[in-house]
Amino acid sequence: MRPATDALIVIDVQNDFCPGGALAVSDGDAILSGVNALMAEFGAVVLTQDWHPADHASFAANHPGAAPFSMTEMPYGPQVLWPTHCVQGSAGADFHPAIDTSRADLILRKGFRPAIDSYSAFFENDHNTQTGLDGYLRDRGISKLVLAGLATDYCVAYSALDAARLGYEVTVRMDLSRAIDMDGSLAAMQARMDAAGIRLQG
Repeated sequence: MRPATDALIVIDVQNDFCPGGALAVSDGDAILSGVNALMAEFGAVVLTQDWHPADHASFAANHPGAAPFSMTEMPYGPQVLWPTHCVQGSAGADFHPAIDTSRADLILRKGFRPAIDSYSAFFENDHNTQTGLDGYLRDRGISKLVLAGLATDYCVAYSALDAARLGYEVTVRMDLSRAIDMDGSLAAMQARMDAAGIRLQG
């Protein structure tokens, strides 16, 4: 068992991000047994869950004439317009049935504000609005984080970068994460994580 100062953050292992889902990540379901096994090493486990209203501003369907994966400008900066995914209460928003949710001490829902997207488990995409995760971890005396999940180059990487910025010691289990890798996004985010002192393992 890892020390009590360590926590595992499992990012968005939801049906819509797994094969057959609305925003499927290639081999997204291949990490599930490994993530379940890793949970057994930690006394503190957090699961994050994308949880969008149907009218979310990041959905291409809510921008007439816009194609999925095109870019738009939001008040907080550039934003990818995604296929409609992880709509609150939908089967796509549910955790993949193979993931052991019983080990979660906290399930953190993000992206529920209609006007702003949230890749990171710590901050919404304005990099200012907090989710509350930092306060929760600090109250538990946690200082080291291991991250795994979907997708490596978006929600996992942004969560890791924010965690490092907040002063946590961060490891990303690359072998227990999978990427969208859109236009070189995986290599770009790996470089950013490396530069931030994040350990990339596996």
